[in-house]
Amino acid sequence: MVVFDRLPLRFDLKPGMKYVIITPARDEESNITRTIQSVLAQTICPLEWVIVNDGSGDRTGEILDRYARQFCWIRPVHRPDRGARKSGVGVMEAFQDGYRFLRAVDWDFIVKLDGDLSFDPDYFEKCFYHFSREDRLGIGGGMICRMVDGRPVDEGTGGPPFHVRGATKIYRRACWDAIGGIVPMTGWDTIDEMKANMLGWHTYTFREVLLVQHRLTGAADGSWRSSVKCGRADYNTGYHPLFMLLKCAKRIFHVPPFIDGAGLLWGYFGNCLKRLPRVEDRDLITYVRRQQIRRLLCKPSLYSGGQ
Repeated sequence: MVVFDRLPLRFDLKPGMKYVIITPARDEESNITRTIQSVLAQTICPLEWVIVNDGSGDRTGEILDRYARQFCWIRPVHRPDRGARKSGVGVMEAFQDGYRFLRAVDWDFIVKLDGDLSFDPDYFEKCFYHFSREDRLGIGGGMICRMVDGRPVDEGTGGPPFHVRGATKIYRRACWDAIGGIVPMTGWDTIDEMKANMLGWHTYTFREVLLVQHRLTGAADGSWRSSVKCGRADYNTGYHPLFMLLKCAKRIFHVPPFIDGAGLLWGYFGNCLKRLPRVEDRDLITYVRRQQIRRLLCKPSLYSGGQ
């Protein structure tokens, strides 16, 4: 377990910390209550929380309705069951439905929060402490952990220095407006960060602010499908083919052996061969590839914590 530096016990928060939350949730009966109770306990509560029941086949919808009757700022949205999971894309469709149902208009931050997380009562207070210290911080969020022997341990899937896990992302409103919100495609949680950085914003994970995820990353899809999805996400983001080949080679010995690297390869180059559409932003793709080439040349880049 990594030992983190402690933040101050008291926080000098600037005005303008009003926030809203949108949570896509599908079949989260065993987890969603933890997430709701974590939000209810926050020292800084949201203006509004839209929780999208994305066609769940379990009691997720019933749980949401029960809490909504007690707290007027919790608003459930029930989507019909589409019959199957739409990995990567489905969660964004649910999020965008939730965004359309938002009533609050004077928010300063918008949060995408998964329905399988639990966290301390001062989670958002600590996160906003970071935003209050840095005006150009556009996207941030805590570090996702899993419980091992009763202690939170980093999952080890945090990614490069600019990355904030999709399960918990906080967007400053000015940054949200600048990037045009979230694109509804696999890879959205890298596209948003890359575009934010291209436009001069900073994005990173607050590694001393912990959340526990109770559903393992990729558990719903399985190792192979999860890796293929990541490869497709990299294609959608506009990754450079050479950078992608080296990334696949590096992953080939991950556990389980060959699955991760081969899945990434199949997802990325399969989409290349099919000439499928990717993010419609040539400037962004050029920026992404320039940063990746700089990384391969050992020059300062987003991947090394600088540009």
